[in-house]
Amino acid sequence: MQNQPKPEVWLRGPLPEISDYLQPAAHALLQAQEEINAKLSNFPVALLWERPADVASVGFHLQHLTGVLDRLFTYARAESLSENQLAYLKSEGQPLSSASALNELLDAFNRQILIALIQLKHTDEETLTQIRYVGRAMLPSTHLGLLFHAAEHTQRHTGQLLVTARILKQGA
Repeated sequence: MQNQPKPEVWLRGPLPEISDYLQPAAHALLQAQEEINAKLSNFPVALLWERPADVASVGFHLQHLTGVLDRLFTYARAESLSENQLAYLKSEGQPLSSASALNELLDAFNRQILIALIQLKHTDEETLTQIRYVGRAMLPSTHLGLLFHAAEHTQRHTGQLLVTARILKQGA
């Protein structure tokens, strides 16, 4: 008997305790998490920081995904970034040299997805159209806009990460 692949997350039904308005964002984050963890389960650590055709490395994408989710969800709470968050931003793209770097990056990404889902569960629908400001320039968005962009941005980088990983594995 063949294993039937699971449908994509958005086709599995609503997630409990998350507003109907935020289901697409939660589904997108979980889909990215599933795909990244599945495709990197046997990824060679030696290739983590390789940049084929000068594109971003798999390691960078993992760092960036984690950091951006943290930052965008901070702005969505109408908060400013902390010094730790700013330091993390500056460190994105700097290779980790440990043998467990891939596991460390995946663990950090998975924790950030969990934190994001908890925040989505506790998001009051009444606040979704409220203005939120982004960055030092205080560019205006909305609460919903930030949450949507966090999901969309995660999906975009997931695609880039998966293509880069596939190219690297085929060349190895």
